[in-house]
Amino acid sequence: MTALFEARAVTKQFGGLTAVNRVDFALDSGIASIIGPNGAGKTTLFNVFTGLYVPDEGAVTFRGHSLVGLRPDQITALGMCRTFQNIRLFANMTALENVLVGMHARIPLRIWDVLSRGPRFGRVESGNWRRAWELLARVGLRASANEVAKNLPYGDQRRLEIARALASEPTLLLLD
Repeated sequence: MTALFEARAVTKQFGGLTAVNRVDFALDSGIASIIGPNGAGKTTLFNVFTGLYVPDEGAVTFRGHSLVGLRPDQITALGMCRTFQNIRLFANMTALENVLVGMHARIPLRIWDVLSRGPRFGRVESGNWRRAWELLARVGLRASANEVAKNLPYGDQRRLEIARALASEPTLLLLD
């Protein structure tokens, strides 16, 4: 049986520094964690897993498909998403707008649907707004939906980032 996610002998170097050295990791389902002290290479490993960095050696697969060389948006479209150690929200957008942006990989509209603003557009758009409100409620931020993200306390920004990641409907969510 193929693992949901698998990394084999992943190595990433920056000049003479080896940040990640021959890491093996597999996940069939459930929850797993990668722990280690600051500077151990956890974020670098996540960056390799999600296409921000290309590994110097090794293989990374999700649902049996190689992720090496794919862009982060392509990996998200496959069903894998991540949050960042340093919060990366759209600071001048509301909490609700940030969650809506997270849905971009799953919006089934074509350019004509958007330009014509027909019934299909209306149904999809209405569903997206409803789902965004549900996700904000799920992370306890429904009352802050119209707050600008940069004005939210740090803990609420972290929860908003999780809601935005969940908006992409991932099969696998990586929390850095």
